[in-house]
Amino acid sequence: MDTLFAVLHVVGAVFIVGPMAILPMTAMRALRSGQLAQVATLAKSTTIFTYLSLVVIVLGFGLVGMADPRYELSLTTPWVLASIVLSLAAVVLNLALVVPAMKRAAAGTASGTATDAVASSTVAVAGAPTASPGRSGYAVISAGSGVVSLLLLAVVVLMVWKP
Repeated sequence: MDTLFAVLHVVGAVFIVGPMAILPMTAMRALRSGQLAQVATLAKSTTIFTYLSLVVIVLGFGLVGMADPRYELSLTTPWVLASIVLSLAAVVLNLALVVPAMKRAAAGTASGTATDAVASSTVAVAGAPTASPGRSGYAVISAGSGVVSLLLLAVVVLMVWKP
């Protein structure tokens, strides 16, 4: 049974978590080319894949629970705990920052053109001024999806290395 969980966990990581990380990058290309309807579709898809990635995390819990006692694995094992925290951080960042920015970008700008949106967007930083209302979040999508990808890369390293 643990082999089945391991296979499902890895397959889920490839076919669910992979698209969760890549779709926002595709949305940036669609935004640059002015295909706002495609950006909206990619925002919905990213939301779905992000929620589905929680299944991969649950399968990981199952693997830890079924681990051979000689490995002394638990949810408090440092690399397991770090993987959980990083995975959940990626999910929250996608749902709270990247997807809303994609939806705003899909809605267009005050002037109604995607190219104006891309040219005038800024990264929202705590305490820093943000772009005016109605502006696209191209930079937010870019930075947010980049951080999500780095978080997921760290999870993969922890899963393979198991320090």
